[in-house]
Amino acid sequence: MDNEQKRVCPVERAGSLDNRIRRWLQNPKKILGPYIKEGMTVLDLGCGPGFFSIEMAQMVGKSGRVIASDLQEGMLQKVRAKIEGTELQQRINLHQCKENKIGLTDNADFVLAFYMLHEVSDQEGLFNEIRTILKPTGHLLIVEPPFHVSKSAFETTIKKAQSAGFTLFERPKIFFSKTAVLKWH
Repeated sequence: MDNEQKRVCPVERAGSLDNRIRRWLQNPKKILGPYIKEGMTVLDLGCGPGFFSIEMAQMVGKSGRVIASDLQEGMLQKVRAKIEGTELQQRINLHQCKENKIGLTDNADFVLAFYMLHEVSDQEGLFNEIRTILKPTGHLLIVEPPFHVSKSAFETTIKKAQSAGFTLFERPKIFFSKTAVLKWH
């Protein structure tokens, strides 16, 4: 991929990532419902303005936890502004990752990588790190946009995940997306 495709979505465009139309077309509850249960610890990798993080926090309930992780402090500030003063503030931990390192020691039951892997230059390294975070019974949901990621590029990403020890579990249907659910043993 060229550098144009590796560019991270700017904070200024965050509003386009969280709106009513997207919520209708890519309903977080419908997409994540089969994988997230009450009491889980889940990681929203590349959380952006929290489109999925907020819903994830409701799904894990009071006994669960969401780690909303993003490279950009500006995106984390948007999530912080949404949850400040609400009960979700207790459930969502904000974590700023580095360019090629998530940097978590927590273990997660589920990891979501929604529309962000095409922005990662070292996918192999990322999959290896996710494997250390994900619990043995956990799942990784990868979702990529068809307008940025070709079918062959997506299949290459899946192969990189498989090289890191993941196995393909299923390919759920998500509007306007290429998808894969992986587990690691």
